Amino acid sequence: MGKILDSTIGSDISRRKFLALSAGAAALAGAGMAGCSPKKESASTVTEHTEPIDAEEGATWVTAACWHNCGGRCLNKALVKDGVVLRQKTDDTHEDSPDYPQQRACQRGRSQRMQVFGADRLKYPMKRKNWSPEEPHGELRGEDEWERISWDEAYELVATEIKKIYDEYGPESVFVLGGSELPRVFQLMGGYTPRWGQVSWGAWPDAYAMIMGSPGYSSDAPDRLTLRKQKLVILWGANPANSSAGNPTYNYLQAKKAGTKFVVIDPRYNETAEALDAQWIPIRPSTDTAMILGMINHIISQGLHDKEYLDKYCVGFDSEHMPSGEYPEYTYKPLERNEFVFASEPADPSQNFYDYVMGEGAFASEGAKTPEWASEICGVDAETIKQLAEEYATTKPATIFAGGAPARINEGECLPHAMLTLGMVCGQIGRDGASVSGTMHNSASNGGGALVSPGGAGVKVELPANPFPQKQYALNNGEMWNAILNGSHTMYKGETRDVNIQMIYQGMGGALNQRQAMTQGIEAHKKVEFVLTMNYVLNTSAKYSDVVLPVTTEWERPGTLLTGNREILIYGQHITDPLYEAKSDQEIAIGIAEKLGFKAEEVYDIDETQQLFNKLAGCTVLGSDGATKEPLLTITQDDIKEMGVTGEPQEGKIALAEFKDKGIYQVERTEGDAYTNLPFAKFIEDPEANPVATASGKFEICCQSLAGYIDHVGFSEKDPLPKYVRITEGYEDGVENDRPFQLLTQHYQRRSHHVFDNVNWLREAWPQELWINASDAAELGIENDDPVRLSSPYGSVVRPAFVTQRIMPKTIGLGEGAWAELNADGDDIAGATNTLSSPIPTGQGHTGFNSNNCIIEKYSGELDPDCEWPQRVIFE
Repeated sequence: MGKILDSTIGSDISRRKFLALSAGAAALAGAGMAGCSPKKESASTVTEHTEPIDAEEGATWVTAACWHNCGGRCLNKALVKDGVVLRQKTDDTHEDSPDYPQQRACQRGRSQRMQVFGADRLKYPMKRKNWSPEEPHGELRGEDEWERISWDEAYELVATEIKKIYDEYGPESVFVLGGSELPRVFQLMGGYTPRWGQVSWGAWPDAYAMIMGSPGYSSDAPDRLTLRKQKLVILWGANPANSSAGNPTYNYLQAKKAGTKFVVIDPRYNETAEALDAQWIPIRPSTDTAMILGMINHIISQGLHDKEYLDKYCVGFDSEHMPSGEYPEYTYKPLERNEFVFASEPADPSQNFYDYVMGEGAFASEGAKTPEWASEICGVDAETIKQLAEEYATTKPATIFAGGAPARINEGECLPHAMLTLGMVCGQIGRDGASVSGTMHNSASNGGGALVSPGGAGVKVELPANPFPQKQYALNNGEMWNAILNGSHTMYKGETRDVNIQMIYQGMGGALNQRQAMTQGIEAHKKVEFVLTMNYVLNTSAKYSDVVLPVTTEWERPGTLLTGNREILIYGQHITDPLYEAKSDQEIAIGIAEKLGFKAEEVYDIDETQQLFNKLAGCTVLGSDGATKEPLLTITQDDIKEMGVTGEPQEGKIALAEFKDKGIYQVERTEGDAYTNLPFAKFIEDPEANPVATASGKFEICCQSLAGYIDHVGFSEKDPLPKYVRITEGYEDGVENDRPFQLLTQHYQRRSHHVFDNVNWLREAWPQELWINASDAAELGIENDDPVRLSSPYGSVVRPAFVTQRIMPKTIGLGEGAWAELNADGDDIAGATNTLSSPIPTGQGHTGFNSNNCIIEKYSGELDPDCEWPQRVIFE
């Protein structure tokens, strides 16, 4: 905190608050660095308080937003005095119990103040020193120095550049990577090119919808009380202890105590498996489909399949139950593409699943998909495959919770298709709450729709529609960097479209860091005329920009409502006034719009406080009947006056003051209540009266519409059956191409995706290590903590080795989300996984993060611990 700050103390920030913030940031920075420093005695300077901070006079506990993209969404409270957070704590609003659990925060949420008050907060609008509209010098992005500019200068520069690009190249030349506020201005200007494609969920969304006839790929699972009645739960590539911190692992533990057996299938012995003392089955990345087919083959061979269930509820299992072609025209609107209309045809009876998996009929020459066949591919012992197959087929009810990772592979749609087919073959979907689903994020361990929900913001501005919709102009995640560099992209099968991107806009987020082929993305950023980012820290996206505008965090705004698991709604409130010169995204959008000649009300007709009130007034909770939505909040005229908004008093279940004081509303659950989630129960009870929304009205083992849709998209092809296909850059490719290591991009305790990677507390606690199996390390002469270099055809990273037996041989584990730091040799010494990933769009346009073949070698250079690296502090 240096001279520039001292000179700006004025109406925006009081001297008392400035001094408090300076001291707080220094203490936090010191605490974060202490344990990482070789001088351990320095840690003693961190702990100075001898009395509980809770007791400090004038300090108040306030519910603070925990806004990052983690599945937990837990309760985060801050002790606030004069706008400074002295301490954080989590849920203490009621006694904790398994049936009515507290919503406890993890280490990431508890370090949120390091984000808000960190020394590396972006303080002022700034531009690259060598950038100007006339001479952008894009080659210097990521390396240039920064210059502070005023807000008026920033608005003028940005508006002038936007107008120039729209005039010279047209609105389709503006590419939006993230953010929702400034794109409203782009719509007023004539539109923009968006991006599309599934990321976290991999191949699950459209595949699940077409196979099962439901959009609930993440919520068609038992709720947490029904979970306790499952006799067997398979967590397939799911690790909520890392990726969905909060209650999911606790909910699984309650099921274990009730007698549920847990099996974890994962290349890594993960933290959830450890917590549940689960059976661990290690498996090679991208080979899960082979194991599933081996299980199904064994189940059928032993006569353990549920023929009655298959005949009644499914199509495509055998030659007598193939799609007839007599269904009505099937219309499906994918999540991110245009409407897809499918006219079915009679399927060839010889192309049935039974013959395929058993190696009979038309598939006799291919051979049976036996456990022995599967074992050669997936690396799981054939006897283990047989044991799990028999256990799953005979243990009723049993549920499979799949994480996103197994389906985040190239050509990944066969994985969810095969996994769902396994559930169908055993009659384990729709009966007694049993299910198979890609259940992750905030639905992990607790399936079903939300019981309590926020209202809408109430913004009524009617913006012009974007004339460049996703069905024609959007750039897919796997193609977008190549499209910018080479000027064309795939529209549909056999159709390409020219594109000339000259401006990249990134709102709050980190797409450059978090999408495939980051090194190619950096080159794309260097090619265009203008890159604009709005953020509160200099993350990777901001680093490779021309103009960066500092935004407020949720703690500096009027407040927000956060949905967590289905039973809770959290009211994150105003904690501190905007720091330095940061403004909200909406303020910035209005400021730029006004320089472009628009009025503020053309962008937003109401302010952010009114939007918050509308969300509060519109909150609903599901009544005890499980069907009727009721107003959640009682709001008085005094409440409306205190907020300074317009609205009408109303009656609800609890007072607004109580909601504000607790910061959370949680629906209490009891055994046998009306909130139980039993997916597909009505369909199982009467399939004729309650058909599912597939082309056939039944579950589809032979899914012609999914095959047709993927063929229509044009990236790759998929058979109507769930077959094992050789994955591009999967296990077989690695063996043949002498890149024998497969990269596993795991969620990591240190971050929520890329968020929190700048927090030294977390860097110290969880170093960015490269997991390697002990046998592989011994073969390569690598010891624990040795710097190693991991390379693919797309880039290379250098990180210290963590030698362990907890990962599958020939698999390398690396936490995703590290902020890239390229050295002079082009190595990313931070270990960002997308330095290594491939730009390969496949299937429905999902990302293949876990299809990566790599080479590993010892590194001869030095590598300091990243918790000792200087923070990206601009304008000290």
